Amino acid sequence: MSITVELPTALQPYASARNVVELADPCETVADVLDALSAQCPGVVDRVLTEQGGVREHVTVFVGEESIRYLGGLAAAVADGDTIVIVPAVSGG
Repeated sequence: MSITVELPTALQPYASARNVVELADPCETVADVLDALSAQCPGVVDRVLTEQGGVREHVTVFVGEESIRYLGGLAAAVADGDTIVIVPAVSGG
């Protein structure tokens, strides 16, 4: 099984400057993906999840093109070949 995680520029320093991390670990949910990602890049997950284990308010996680907010949150199912995209909120005025 292979899952691809795409990282924004702000998180790449915590992933050895990679913008994409390939995970071969078996993952059934987004939570599993983040656990597997944490084993390779703990600094990334520290900036995606709160201390309580939820997704930070200003971070959006997608499975393919759908936000996990509409797929069941961290319990959202993932399948072999899926791409998980982590996007930080951008604001300005």
